[in-house]
Amino acid sequence: MKKKSTQFDKFIKRKNNAAIKEQFKQEKRKWKKEREDFFEKKRNESGVRSQESGVRNVPITSNQRPATSNQLMPLNKFIAHAGVCGRREAAEIVKRGLVKVNGESVTEPGHKVSSKDEVRVNGKKVFLAKNLVYILLNKPKDYITTTDDPQGRKTVLDIIGRATNERVYPVGRLDRNTAGVLLLTNDGELAQKLTHPSNEVKKVYHVTLNKPLEKKDFDQILKGVPLEDGLAGVDVLAYADSKDKTQIGVEIHSGRNRIVRRIFEQLGYDVKNLDRVIFAGLTKKNIERGKWRFLKEKEVRDLKFFGKGHR
Repeated sequence: MKKKSTQFDKFIKRKNNAAIKEQFKQEKRKWKKEREDFFEKKRNESGVRSQESGVRNVPITSNQRPATSNQLMPLNKFIAHAGVCGRREAAEIVKRGLVKVNGESVTEPGHKVSSKDEVRVNGKKVFLAKNLVYILLNKPKDYITTTDDPQGRKTVLDIIGRATNERVYPVGRLDRNTAGVLLLTNDGELAQKLTHPSNEVKKVYHVTLNKPLEKKDFDQILKGVPLEDGLAGVDVLAYADSKDKTQIGVEIHSGRNRIVRRIFEQLGYDVKNLDRVIFAGLTKKNIERGKWRFLKEKEVRDLKFFGKGHR
């Protein structure tokens, strides 16, 4: 059966000849071996062999988590593993003096703690998560990607409801008027990896503009657009619909705030709709807007190896 093409096929690197195909096969075999070695090492360290689950839409859990371990770890890592936020955000919380360990205020993110210590964030005691949970959401507009909002606006956590008893949080951010792929998890280590600039995690957006994108502006975006916080560029730019030049596909790895909107606004365009269609290899295929599902175990394994050098 012939594979159905999509308007975003141009963002997939095609193999033009046998040499490229062979190179790809070799890289895939190398990547597969690295992945197998990684998980074999983890199984040996924990003494527990991971279990494969054939049940779909069931939370992925792990025995590799130091939930009951007395092993020392940095305070910001502990907070991230407790599902409060990502590790970088946790470091900022600690520096602001919002964290106490065994009743004493600590402002050093690298301060070592274990599961035996009492850790409180803003007065609330936090615990290491027992199970790792990964939820893929097709975010609609008018929802914000925070775990709590003082103004009482709708958050993405309102959509997933009681999907899990674990405290999950969004990986990265989509602004209120941006829709599309969003990952929520309590895996602080993975969240740190997927949001760290050095890993150059790929994101693809479908942009709808208020007017056709002119050739000169198309070329300018490829060269880089000067913004107040520096030059902003994209990795790939293409018309998503050859007959409608208001429909644009953008591949980018920058994590700067509202970067896609700001690029087009700087050149005099209004972004009518912005939809993230790919994030770290995850797509919203078969997930209706406002719906979600748990990641499959293979998807979680792939995310562990996603990033620069594992495209």
